[in-house]
Amino acid sequence: MTEAEGATKTEAPAPAPPSPPRKQETNVVLWLSYLTIVGLWGASQVVLIPYVANCISLVAAILYVACHWSLALREVPPEGNDDGTNDGGSTPPAVETLSASDAYQFPLVGSCSLFGLYCAFKYLDKDLVNLLIGGYFCLAGCLALTATGAPALLTLAGGNKAFLEKSYGFKKSYQHPAFLNIVLGKEPLELDIEFQTVDAIAIIPSMVLCYFYFMSKHWTLNNILGICFCLQGIQRFSLGTYKIGAILLVGLFFYDIFWVFGTDVMVTVAKSLDGPIKILFPRSLTPSEETGKIDLALLGLGDIVIPGFFLAILLRFDAHQANLPTSYTDVHASFPKPYFHSALVFYILGMSTTMAVMIFFEAAQPALLYLVPACLISSLGCAAIRGEMKELLAYSEEPDEEEEEAEGTKEEESKKDK
Repeated sequence: MTEAEGATKTEAPAPAPPSPPRKQETNVVLWLSYLTIVGLWGASQVVLIPYVANCISLVAAILYVACHWSLALREVPPEGNDDGTNDGGSTPPAVETLSASDAYQFPLVGSCSLFGLYCAFKYLDKDLVNLLIGGYFCLAGCLALTATGAPALLTLAGGNKAFLEKSYGFKKSYQHPAFLNIVLGKEPLELDIEFQTVDAIAIIPSMVLCYFYFMSKHWTLNNILGICFCLQGIQRFSLGTYKIGAILLVGLFFYDIFWVFGTDVMVTVAKSLDGPIKILFPRSLTPSEETGKIDLALLGLGDIVIPGFFLAILLRFDAHQANLPTSYTDVHASFPKPYFHSALVFYILGMSTTMAVMIFFEAAQPALLYLVPACLISSLGCAAIRGEMKELLAYSEEPDEEEEEAEGTKEEESKKDK
């Protein structure tokens, strides 16, 4: 080989070293929260747990788990992945985001729904109303149970989950009659169903449990559905920004006070509606001689889910401040959580205050009267102490307008290609 030939020949670049495996961390508190939820549900059926301690412990565990699951809302595909997948090949979850106009309208819409239920129970047959609402909640509960149980099955499967993760899909368009264009629009209706093998397996016990709940309306089955509704709702919903969250909390603060103190509507609906819109806590394990049922205390799911949305966005703000990667989600990741921890502690104090006032005055209390100030004061106080008020108020999870326009252009192009 000549010198010229040797000069033109270049050495092949050395292969890049394999990236180190991601360190698997363990969040002990998260595992304890799992055990608390399951343990309290099981123990409360055979052991009389003071309902105040039962309520506060269960709700705190639910919030801790759901807020950490909501970290998946930060997950975005890295640049260059046209298929919308991350490094692990999974699809980031769809994000439901609340807008500012939605936050302003939420108390009004909630008031209309609440008063509608009150009128239904007052002027219609109570059993018929509960039958219809029970059927709806059983369908929704089946989906919530499946969404909660499927990840648990994947975790139990460990490394042998290739079969469980096999995906199936069905997509078809249906052209509706022309006279429905005013309601449905001119575009054909699209049915798009995607599921994995694990979903098909998890839905079977979910359907069985919902059937037994529908037939018996037992309080323990009610609590399973209520807990799943809380976990899935907080996990999949984003307030968009801190400011929108504050607007929503303030609006519902007055909403709760009016419907509890100003009228008997809220209490009447809560006691009349026989559905998993509340979590029940036994005050005794011996049925009453008059009713034949055990005495139960209740906590509406709204008093868990609404503050839960706010706590979840604070946890994601903590993750943002800690520069946690968005290419994948690790709910066990260790990072500073000052906003989330302070808000959770204040939430527990607010719930404790609610219980104390309720017991002292022997009257129902609007929990948001105490929980909303607790959440707002803790988060704003933490920001003031850390000197991060500007960053907190500017934090946003709303999609950029440019991204929305790009997605809309892609959808139009795909329709034209079809």
